[in-house]
Amino acid sequence: MNGRATVLLVIPHLGGGGAERVFTLLAGGLNPARFDIHLALVTQWNAAEFELPTWVTVHGIGARRVRAGWWGLLRLIWRLRPRVILSGMAHLNMLLLILRPLFPRNTRILVRQNGCIRAAGSISAYRKLYPKADAVVCQTAAMAGDLAKVAGVKRNLRVLPNPVDLEKTRAAALSGPNLWSGPGPHLLAVGRLAPEKGFDLLLQAFAKVRERFPSADLTIVGEGRERRALEMLAWLLGVRQAARLLGHVEQPAIWFKGATAFVLSSRHEALPNAVLEAASAGLPIVATAVSEGLLDLMRGDPGVWIAKEASAEAIAEALGEALERVTPDTRFAHSWVEAFSKDRAIAAYEACIDESLAEPVR
Repeated sequence: MNGRATVLLVIPHLGGGGAERVFTLLAGGLNPARFDIHLALVTQWNAAEFELPTWVTVHGIGARRVRAGWWGLLRLIWRLRPRVILSGMAHLNMLLLILRPLFPRNTRILVRQNGCIRAAGSISAYRKLYPKADAVVCQTAAMAGDLAKVAGVKRNLRVLPNPVDLEKTRAAALSGPNLWSGPGPHLLAVGRLAPEKGFDLLLQAFAKVRERFPSADLTIVGEGRERRALEMLAWLLGVRQAARLLGHVEQPAIWFKGATAFVLSSRHEALPNAVLEAASAGLPIVATAVSEGLLDLMRGDPGVWIAKEASAEAIAEALGEALERVTPDTRFAHSWVEAFSKDRAIAAYEACIDESLAEPVR
């Protein structure tokens, strides 16, 4: 269309997670003068409640699960005939690479790895399918090294930063009322309520922290299948009144104002946007040592406390050290987060798309 390359972004659905926020920013940020931008939602019918520019065409496939959406995806791809497909979740990446022989011949496929491969269920699937991609996008050099070593993916790796709307996040963190009450300290965590996020470890650590800081409270923003189990655990630990699970919040940054510290309690993690957003607002950060890429960014930062391991005891110890030094008003520069600014990151993605278009189709 008018010389523009058609780019199809594919995601299971929008809302709730870091990968979804990344694709929302990419869809709205790619240059519409150069690209005809389409967004496919495999398990969702529409994106009416999300703010997307008018030049982004949304295609809701509405399948019950990702793998059941293969036929709808295939029909959409043949109708649009995109020059480039960019996919954003591991299981969806696998599906597209399996279907690749059925796509129009000149279709390039870029897949974004959104998690730690060592925590994945089947390394053999990575070894077999990821080399078929025109590019595999990783969030850090450490993740790229992991894919090269564990899955044998080498020549098509690209390291691109997650796009983060730093200005919007900072504005949300500064405007509006302080949503916290009581003296604190006020602890904040954001993420899906899933085992890998380690919120059970955080609740156990929080119970220990309350022994030293009796007025401490904890707010966890996010939704997921572990909600009832976490609520029961909080009750068993005797912290149910001090620990609240808010569910999904469209803009978690509204909770940054007045927060004493942001906590990343994950058992395994790649590079979550939640911690990047917290860093952009200057929050003190307490994190588990679960990602070499994340550690490379945060190591030596005076506003970051790293737990020795992903355990309740280690998280409690790191929290205790942090809370001895900070108050709800303490903020840090975290200058390393500037590399993830939306404009810089989207420019890097556009360069990757251009590079793939210049190379022969695999």
